[in-house]
Amino acid sequence: MHDLETRELRYFVAVAEELHFGRAAVRLGIAQPPLSRAIRQLEQRLGVLLLDRDRRGVALTDAGKVMLREAGVALDAVAAVGRRTRRAGDSKRPLVLVTKAGASHTLLRRLLDAIASEPDAAPVEILLCEVGEQAGLLRDGSADVALMHRPFDDLAGFDTEDLLVEGQVALLPAEHPLASHERLTLAEVSDVPNLPIARWPRLDGSYPEGPGPEVHTQSQLAQLVALGRTLLVIPASSRAWQWPDHVAVPVVDAPNVTTVIAWPPNSRSPAVASLVRSAAELHDTAPPHRTLP
Repeated sequence: MHDLETRELRYFVAVAEELHFGRAAVRLGIAQPPLSRAIRQLEQRLGVLLLDRDRRGVALTDAGKVMLREAGVALDAVAAVGRRTRRAGDSKRPLVLVTKAGASHTLLRRLLDAIASEPDAAPVEILLCEVGEQAGLLRDGSADVALMHRPFDDLAGFDTEDLLVEGQVALLPAEHPLASHERLTLAEVSDVPNLPIARWPRLDGSYPEGPGPEVHTQSQLAQLVALGRTLLVIPASSRAWQWPDHVAVPVVDAPNVTTVIAWPPNSRSPAVASLVRSAAELHDTAPPHRTLP
């Protein structure tokens, strides 16, 4: 079988995400007939059916679901080749460190201060993203390193160094009765009348079941909490973006969260290695972490 072409992968991903050949053709900027032929030829070459087609529309087969997942990874890798190659050719370019907006603020500030004190360190550009976006930006070459959080973020395939282990807090509307508590349990915050826990997307983009609102951004979430429409449980360091209308209360039995610095395993950049060493030294010299009581 011939090797797959990136054009074929892009065509298939467009159809698989739109589940409609017409919309996929518009998205790709091509006519529908050649798109349909390309997908049929791809299926013939692979010897499997990728899409079920009937009068009701288009649906992915099991093979198609695998193809969609793997094609996305492959296209990200191809894009990363170009980005990393261009960046490697620019000796004056800054390193790009991606992190979730509002997360690990104190740790990030300490890391930037440590890097600034190194006379030969490469400049660092900070790329702020929303929840769960670090992995994609690291894989596609938009970033060189990332601050991420175990067990929430997708760390598959990356090299990592643990930097901080911390407890979690419940972020509540300031006027809510639970906001006056010194500590809470997961059971207490999981079943609060008229104040459901906000739902973040899973790694696959789907949302867990529940009555809480589906949230996409930190600013959206902050306002919903302030309005008394939701609460959430987050790492203690994420309180950096806490509003005056919020109160954070330790959740004593919530699992600890580990902040890590992550980078692609095939990186040969001395600047990346130096940044990772600086981060690791911060961890080694930090006082022992005390989990929230």
